[in-house]
Amino acid sequence: MHAHAPVRPRTLFLDTHDVARLIGILGLTDCLRGLAGTLRADYLRWPEFDKEARIAAYSEQGTIELMPITDGTHYSFKCVNGHPGNGRHGLPTVMAMGALLDCDTGMIRLMAELTLTTALRTAAMSALAAQVLARRDSHSMALIGNGAQSDFQALAFAALLGVRDLRLYDVDRGASERLARNLESAELPGRPLSVRLCDSAAQAVRGADIVTTVTAFQGRARVLDGSLIEPGMHLNAVGGDCPGKTELDPAILRRADVFVEFPPQTRKEGEIQQMPVDFPVTELWRVLAGDAPGRTHSDQVTLFDSVGFALEDYSSLRFLRAQAEAHGVGRWVDVTPGQPDPRDLYGWLQGELRGVPALAS
Repeated sequence: MHAHAPVRPRTLFLDTHDVARLIGILGLTDCLRGLAGTLRADYLRWPEFDKEARIAAYSEQGTIELMPITDGTHYSFKCVNGHPGNGRHGLPTVMAMGALLDCDTGMIRLMAELTLTTALRTAAMSALAAQVLARRDSHSMALIGNGAQSDFQALAFAALLGVRDLRLYDVDRGASERLARNLESAELPGRPLSVRLCDSAAQAVRGADIVTTVTAFQGRARVLDGSLIEPGMHLNAVGGDCPGKTELDPAILRRADVFVEFPPQTRKEGEIQQMPVDFPVTELWRVLAGDAPGRTHSDQVTLFDSVGFALEDYSSLRFLRAQAEAHGVGRWVDVTPGQPDPRDLYGWLQGELRGVPALAS
């Protein structure tokens, strides 16, 4: 009886068109729900992960970061940038790619774009946090900063929390107008979105149940002043994500109960970089697990100091792989040669070269 030849190892590759096709198959709302469910499931396994703050290279123009994590079964990483001036070069502010590997062999199972996927997972993560931190009767949200991430934030809060009243503000009025046009065509269950363009952050925030800040300012900005905060608000601070880049008046931090992803990273990159090193925070995974309280009363001001963490990209890659394989999306590529004798890499190369025409001298 002959043993079966080993199956040639191949890697599933997903580009932006593949991910867009997946979203089309699933529907954006179900895609956000699925991502949020995967995020929650993995956050509930928090102690199983070997975690570290992301590795960053800073320049005057922006940041490039590597975000690795493993649970001992799979290893993932994302390489992502943040360059607020990229519009001048015809490039997005944020671009990313990542991979998912088997820990027992190191085989790369998935390579994927993560630019579009990061926008989805950031919004899904914001909504997941708000589900345990915002008041349950929340229906209105101020959205300060109306760039590429804002559409996904609006749609995630509409789909996962039932927010239907949106107030938009950006220093660039055209950005708010673009966002409003995009939201007009959004298909969501229930009553349609009510979208209002505002002339100031103060006008947008007044009376809002939830306030999301997602600006691209470099430096210590004060997108929100402490005097604007009202009892019972939930704040979702997304834009501050590197040392020296913040959005909130420190008075807000002193007033709110602050929740974070991974304290060693957030203390360096988040809003709480403005505060003493022993400033009290609660890890969000503990709230999701029921080990720590989230919102405890209706007048409480809560703040999710979101900087993005590698676990969220691990979850996103896991979600992409499962959905792509289920729906036949993507293509299989040869990141490894797959030669019959794993030790004979040169022999494999010789075989490949026999079929390659030589260049004319």
